Amino acid sequence: MSTTPNTQASDQATSTQTPSCKVSASPHDAPASPAGKRPAPPCTLVIFGAGGDLTKRLLMPALYNLAVDGLLDGGMKIIGINHGERETSAWRDDLHQSLEQFAADKASTFHAGKLDDKAWDWVAQRLEYMAGEFESDDTFTKLKQKLDQSSGGNVIFYLAVTSRFFKPIVEHLGKAGLLKEGDGDHGGFRRIVIEKPFGTDLASARDLNEHILSYAKEEQVYRIDHFLGKDTVQSILAVRFANALFEPVWRREYIDSVQITAAETIGVEGRGKFYEQTGAFRDMLPNHLFQLLGMVAMEPPNSFDAEAVRDKKADIFDAIQPLTPDDVVFGQYEKGPTGVGYREEPDVAPDSSTETYAAARVFVENWRWAGVPFYLRTGKRLAARRTEISVQLKPVPFRLFRDTPVDALTPNVLTLRIDPAHGTSFDFNVKTPGPVMQIGAVQSSFDYNDFFTERANVGYETLLYDCMLGDETLFQRADSIETSWSAVDDVLHPKTGGAVPVHGYASGSEGPAQADALLARNGHAWRPLKQNPVEKK
Repeated sequence: MSTTPNTQASDQATSTQTPSCKVSASPHDAPASPAGKRPAPPCTLVIFGAGGDLTKRLLMPALYNLAVDGLLDGGMKIIGINHGERETSAWRDDLHQSLEQFAADKASTFHAGKLDDKAWDWVAQRLEYMAGEFESDDTFTKLKQKLDQSSGGNVIFYLAVTSRFFKPIVEHLGKAGLLKEGDGDHGGFRRIVIEKPFGTDLASARDLNEHILSYAKEEQVYRIDHFLGKDTVQSILAVRFANALFEPVWRREYIDSVQITAAETIGVEGRGKFYEQTGAFRDMLPNHLFQLLGMVAMEPPNSFDAEAVRDKKADIFDAIQPLTPDDVVFGQYEKGPTGVGYREEPDVAPDSSTETYAAARVFVENWRWAGVPFYLRTGKRLAARRTEISVQLKPVPFRLFRDTPVDALTPNVLTLRIDPAHGTSFDFNVKTPGPVMQIGAVQSSFDYNDFFTERANVGYETLLYDCMLGDETLFQRADSIETSWSAVDDVLHPKTGGAVPVHGYASGSEGPAQADALLARNGHAWRPLKQNPVEKK
């Protein structure tokens, strides 16, 4: 997670203007980088899975945006590897067409909502396609020859492939000598970026880590979680540690409970085969939602040094009380107001018991959080799209208001909105106008767009840039991966009883009723997805 000098703070506070970028199509002259930011060092980015959806939808738009911002070095090269013979020009044209379509559909993804031809030309000149099978020795022999011909030894290998290729690709890279650092002509960094799923349970995660680390050092492995690339997620640390208002009450003495929600209105969108093997729990909880929990619950690090931050997050994962089947609720969407049932989706078994909704009650057993429940939920075909963290403070004594018309006090809740709204809100109580002491619930809110110029972002820009800089703050370590899977292993492989039951819920609803009962055990209730209690109607 790169940081800018403190001297920039006053300028940022008084202006929301984005520094202008001069873009050049020259093969050697990169666009000018914004003040306070340095371009990444020259490197070759090797993308395994160059023809895949991830490359088209996320990696290439992110690289384009970094180029527009002047954060890529003129010596950058991009080699795309995929099955099937293809001309580099055809690959470039395909990527260009995809970028133009995304620019038309999603203005927030690109600067000015359209492609800058000069910036695209700058990127396109650095693209080279190479046909190759991911498990063939010939592919890596040919790749080694290409890299030997490149200037400089800095190389990032991005595994934008299905998880079954993780082990063979890393093994072939290692055996071909492509992961050696500081050796003659290869004197530079060699890094591997691996997408999730990083294992499907504790045993598979351990096996994958062991295999990868037999060919690469831990500091060479960048396990990526795109949730951590979001500015609003990184801002959690700023909200907590840059404001004296919050940190003193950020503990069990004042906080009653925490809710972390990642809700979607869409279904599986043609990904039935993937979802049948994965399910909502594996797909979201021990990675994305645990990462958000780590950001919320971690102790203050001494600095933003990568290991300082990751050590504190690792402490939290280690302190999570292992979940049991009694701590979770699974659901599966059925036909409802917003769509068909999951079992009617393509490539889904007609009698499928795969969960499309998962809720969990999590406890962190340390001095700061003992006894405070963290409620996590995620699901498809829910009432609203919403990713947010709500921190509910403990109630104040009611005695003062006992002889007034006040029946109950609305709890104070700080909500950090991550998607699709970007900002924060705080629910609190005030006296309503009039001669009688009557309490009314109000909300104070902040929206990023009201204070800052919106920046083009697909969520991968920061992650790619940090990887090039060698900043591992936003990437997961092997020990944290395994600790997270360990915390949920009894849910995936119950030691007693059968599998966790899957309850139906109507498409477009708030989820299964059993998830409400999970919170009711501790006297809590979910924040409504459709509309928060004090949001304006």
